[in-house]
Amino acid sequence: MRRKLPRAVAVPVTAALVLLSAGPAGAQDIPTTPIPQPGSPGQPPASVPNEPQPLGHAVGDAGTALGVLRLLPNSVTTGTILPGFGQQLPKQSALEAGMGLSSASANSEAYLSYEKSIAQSSPFGLAVGGQAPQVPGSLTQTALPDNPKEITGGLNAPSNPLLNVGLLNGSAHARWSDTLGPCVGTISDASTSVASLSLLNVIPTLPQVPLLGGGGLNLPSTDKLATGFDPASGLQSLGGLLSGGEKAQPGGAGSLLSLPNTLSSHSQVKLVDIPGSKNKAVQSVSTLQGADLQILKGTPLELELKVVSQPTLTVTSTGDAKTSKVEYQAPVLTISAGGKTLYTLDAANPTQDIPIGLPLSPLSDQFGALDNVPVVGGLVATATQGLKQLSDTTNKVLDLGVLRLSIANLEQKQSEATTPFKGYQLGASARLFDLQVLPTERLKSLLPKDAGDKLPSSLAQLSLGEQVARAYAPTGGVVCGSTTPAPNAGGQAPAAPAKHLAYTGTAYATVPLFWTGTALLLLGVVMVAAFPNRRRPALVSHRNPGEPKPFKPSPFPRD
Repeated sequence: MRRKLPRAVAVPVTAALVLLSAGPAGAQDIPTTPIPQPGSPGQPPASVPNEPQPLGHAVGDAGTALGVLRLLPNSVTTGTILPGFGQQLPKQSALEAGMGLSSASANSEAYLSYEKSIAQSSPFGLAVGGQAPQVPGSLTQTALPDNPKEITGGLNAPSNPLLNVGLLNGSAHARWSDTLGPCVGTISDASTSVASLSLLNVIPTLPQVPLLGGGGLNLPSTDKLATGFDPASGLQSLGGLLSGGEKAQPGGAGSLLSLPNTLSSHSQVKLVDIPGSKNKAVQSVSTLQGADLQILKGTPLELELKVVSQPTLTVTSTGDAKTSKVEYQAPVLTISAGGKTLYTLDAANPTQDIPIGLPLSPLSDQFGALDNVPVVGGLVATATQGLKQLSDTTNKVLDLGVLRLSIANLEQKQSEATTPFKGYQLGASARLFDLQVLPTERLKSLLPKDAGDKLPSSLAQLSLGEQVARAYAPTGGVVCGSTTPAPNAGGQAPAAPAKHLAYTGTAYATVPLFWTGTALLLLGVVMVAAFPNRRRPALVSHRNPGEPKPFKPSPFPRD
């Protein structure tokens, strides 16, 4: 049980860190076990250790998530133990599911020894209404004691309609020195890689109604669907763009977003040199290595996203606001269809909206019969002429939703700190890629009134490569060294009270009497050993002096 306790503590801390704090990163204290306080004012403090203790103070954490799915984001009020305080906090998602999580943290101020350094690689994380339960299958390593080697492992996850994850591999390495504390180079290091990933082959937050017919969309009599498009598909499958089955299809076909190749996350907390100083800075690094992404895979309107630049988030705190910094290498994504680049997402153009709509009869009049899929971003899938790009969709497409693609979204926060030590703390968060499914006002008006009024402003949000990093160093940097133990700390007992103190009981006389008795006992043992008993001479008979006197039995026992 003692060996399992650190993992049981570390898993909820790091899972909550990545899943619940992956929004705006705040320069705030890392949650640790509170230090117990004396029960009464007169109770003595904890004893002073009789060994050298580290001088360095360092706090930092880094977290990376390969993918996060949010259903009904910003819809649930945050629960708190203080009445009414939840109304002041940002709202949570109804459901958050994270996959491929890696987190690394270091905290010199932690009271429990195994909270000094925690490294975790977790295949999944889950939060329902802001509450994050513990998840199985995680790799967790804690220090103290120091760990010379990392731990590794892997997991195959079952498929389901929301996300399908291939083989997950991870490693975790946590280090901390008994005497030098965080001065071990890389303090905490965790990485997770996933062979394949597909997300969302159904939009569960949409009402399950047919596109046409009783209980379905109320299309105006003037709008007629294009020839070749079958409205039998339901709204939750976006008119047939998604598979809508209970299980994800092999290879990610029929999913809103899929990653056929390896994607990996890496989180690290370490100490680095400060130019011109012998002290160290705290540095937290979150790195994401991704390959190509695919939207609406397996359909004629499949979009391919290429990650041109890999994102890296680095937060460094030297303890001084002038030299502390946040470095972020923003990603560059290109979106193409049929080998032709349609959009480029970069720092100058971080957002792109791609509308989804039902094809109307003017399109079949122009291109002939169509494939049985909606129009995506002005791309029309025809039965005989391939993909066609529309420059104007007015009166040709009935827009039902929007796919909003965005990158970067870097947020920073910093502050001077005095507790638990004086220094400077800095935090930042970013995301590689966001994909949101947004309903249009037209869709709300076409749905039955009870369903249209309940439709949220955002149906679902997929985030790839969420990154969080925070660092906190004391003023002047982290000092690498150890203290000199206090003389007689935890050693000899305190001296006897002075003689002039009044005797208030027999306890004062008990100790000298005990030692006096012990000394007399030892003296007796020595005397017995030094003067053994002499042999007694034999008795001689008076009748015959040469013969011994015969032994007469006695009625009483002899010694």
